[in-house]
Amino acid sequence: MARNQPRYSKEEFARRGDAIYEQKIKSQVEPENEGKFVAIDIETSEYELGKEELTAVDRLLARIPDAQIWITRVGSRYLHHYGPRSVSRAP
Repeated sequence: MARNQPRYSKEEFARRGDAIYEQKIKSQVEPENEGKFVAIDIETSEYELGKEELTAVDRLLARIPDAQIWITRVGSRYLHHYGPRSVSRAP
């Protein structure tokens, strides 16, 4: 299977992806989908949610085979976390 080639610079991907998420998607998915991944086609603004990145991407590619995909995580500025994190638990 041929891999889709990017048609935009990394900066343009980020700019478009972030703008679409903030303007069109965020209010529809937060807060009930916190922590899930959002795969966004930066050309059509179509998106898919998934607990795993690949699940969201595969769903989007099934609908839009030539999608230019930006991935973000609901409720987080970061896609992944590295290193230790503090987790507070209620008593």
